[in-house]
Amino acid sequence: MSILERLIVLPINHLVADAPWAGERLRQHAGGVLRIKGGVFSLLLQIDGTGFLRACDASLTPDVCIDLPPDFLLRAAVDRNNLMSAARLSGMADFAETLAFVFRNLRWDIEGDLARFLGDIPARRLAMSGGALVATLQETGRRLGDNLTEYATADAGMLASPTLIKTFNGEVDVLRDDVARLEKRLARLTGIA
Repeated sequence: MSILERLIVLPINHLVADAPWAGERLRQHAGGVLRIKGGVFSLLLQIDGTGFLRACDASLTPDVCIDLPPDFLLRAAVDRNNLMSAARLSGMADFAETLAFVFRNLRWDIEGDLARFLGDIPARRLAMSGGALVATLQETGRRLGDNLTEYATADAGMLASPTLIKTFNGEVDVLRDDVARLEKRLARLTGIA
């Protein structure tokens, strides 16, 4: 198993093992082959009889292809729901729908995994602290994006503000209507109409 397969397959299989409903859904498609492609990597996987993903022979034809956007790593870290909505699935409809449902609804029980090693109370406190840290980082990222957008529009003049764009679009609409009226007048005057 390659490093890439370990980085993708092992965590997904861990999540599937913790969610019996996911294994049951995937077991219905045992033998199904899927290709996950994102950026420069491509991975061919097969669903085994227990509902887990396994690396498979590269000569197999995929039943479903999952094409991830080029920035999938950033999206996975910041907003998993946005990642799944940006992924393109193609192939057998029922298999693709099952994969989409499973991947969209798998959740990591980090507190449960930590509790196995640290105990329940430290795991709970670490999970709460980690959740607060993630929320703070997401809010900081959102604010940074808002500030950069404001700087690019208001201060640096690199981008047009939404108000200017709306005004410009309105003026284009008025000009389009004026040109249409002018064409009709010219056609009436020249007798072409």
